[in-house]
Amino acid sequence: MARKDTEQYQSYEKDAFDNPPEGPVGVHRGNRPMIVRVTPFIIVLVAAVAAGVLFWSIFSGEAANMFNRRSEQTQTTAQTSQGSSSSSADESASGTASQSSQSATAGTASQSSQSATAGESTSAEGTPSQTPSESESAQSTPEESQQVNTNAQITVINGTGVSGDASEWAAALQGQGFTNVTPANPDATTVLPAQTVVYYQNEADLATAQQVANTLGIATVEQSATIGVPIEVVRMQ
Repeated sequence: MARKDTEQYQSYEKDAFDNPPEGPVGVHRGNRPMIVRVTPFIIVLVAAVAAGVLFWSIFSGEAANMFNRRSEQTQTTAQTSQGSSSSSADESASGTASQSSQSATAGTASQSSQSATAGESTSAEGTPSQTPSESESAQSTPEESQQVNTNAQITVINGTGVSGDASEWAAALQGQGFTNVTPANPDATTVLPAQTVVYYQNEADLATAQQVANTLGIATVEQSATIGVPIEVVRMQ
């Protein structure tokens, strides 16, 4: 008859296998540093922000505005070059006309002198009406070319009621070199016009006002003695 095995687990002495070490052993990985675990989330967050900014720029019209500003700057440069060429041509034409007038005046004086020597009466014929110097003075004096003052104080008033419109135009003017531009809202004393307009105080500010209007694409430029700055832009709908 087979002997019954009465030995159990408690019958054996404990060894190293009865007290395994705590925690993962063998091929288990240890804890990674915090920066290694956070880096993927940072990369995803930066990519999402960049995509959001690109999306906003395209659909808010900011990209189109930048393109339009570059086009306006190119047109302004071309107009300035054409104006310089026209001024040079006008000066050349004025100089030629002045020389012709001097020659004609000298010829008239010479003929009158010869007639007086031959015995003709100067009282009957009359003396020459103008001397060469008087003829030069009679020529129309070229108008003093007005200069664009990029340091002139300019205020952009937002009459649209849309927040940020005045700041947008102020930034556009600063991008074209105007250094003293301030956006503002209308106060209780401001009389808003029916359409967008550029006001200037004095005739000396006309060239600057016209340059501001060209930069912003404004058709109306008017003189006003009631504004408190040399140039005031009122943006309307």
